[in-house]
Amino acid sequence: MESKILLESGTGELEILEFSISNRHYAINIIKIKEILEVKSENLTKLPESHPAIAGLILNRTEILTVIDLKYVIEGTKCRDFNKLIICEFNKLKVAFIIDDVIKVQRIKWQEILKPDDVSTNSLVVGNIIMNDTIVLMLDFEKIVTDINPSTGISEDRIHEVDYKDRSNIKLMIADDSAMIRKLLENTLTKAGFKNISLFNDGKQALDYLLKLADEKGANFTDDVQLLITDIEMPQMDGHALTRNIKENPILRKLPVVIFSSLITSDLKHKGVSVGADGQLSKPEVGELIEMVDSLISKKLGK
Repeated sequence: MESKILLESGTGELEILEFSISNRHYAINIIKIKEILEVKSENLTKLPESHPAIAGLILNRTEILTVIDLKYVIEGTKCRDFNKLIICEFNKLKVAFIIDDVIKVQRIKWQEILKPDDVSTNSLVVGNIIMNDTIVLMLDFEKIVTDINPSTGISEDRIHEVDYKDRSNIKLMIADDSAMIRKLLENTLTKAGFKNISLFNDGKQALDYLLKLADEKGANFTDDVQLLITDIEMPQMDGHALTRNIKENPILRKLPVVIFSSLITSDLKHKGVSVGADGQLSKPEVGELIEMVDSLISKKLGK
């Protein structure tokens, strides 16, 4: 089953795949899914001395993919038999995840995704969705993979790659629902020399702040912020909708917006272009993010 990206960018809607593990319901943004496969567990090639959450390798046409056991990740017990895998692509890699069953695909609004009470950096749940009096948990698949192998995502190990120079005169905004990513980005940007960084949990929170600035200061809102870095997947308002709202606002549209997301792939980059993003990068590219911010700020200042 090939996933089809049918939604217009920046509408505030998404399609989710609801699936089950041990009769509990979970969700993933379908934009991450490349394919759903029916595969017998005996076709799995076991890996010696691997992380316990890695079930093994599978050959999908000409690609060798790592298979992650979601039951082990969630419950700590290994799945002994399976027949369904979801093949996902994010952070510029493809990974397969074992699930028990597919429930349905459903279109919802980002504002219907409720932030979990547990906002700790260790939580694997990024949002709760209420469906027919049932709570469906939206999982943080990027964190699952990064916890298994930190080199696949943003980590403290990447911060040493950033060169310092005095950037203390630049005021940045970051919108990302992950406390872990917000902290790592703040650390990275601080190490690069940025000192004025405002953090926001979701797109709506960031847009409300910008609209208030525009209302109070008009075109001089840039005294308080010179560039926004935003994730795509966020409860309440996603990064594409946030970018579209900014670029359609006669005052705010001059604000440079960089979409920094694990979902930036060659297949999906057109979505950011269509809403007017000034730049797009995949989340592992921390060094490139600093270079892009410098370039956009220089253009804005006419340097």
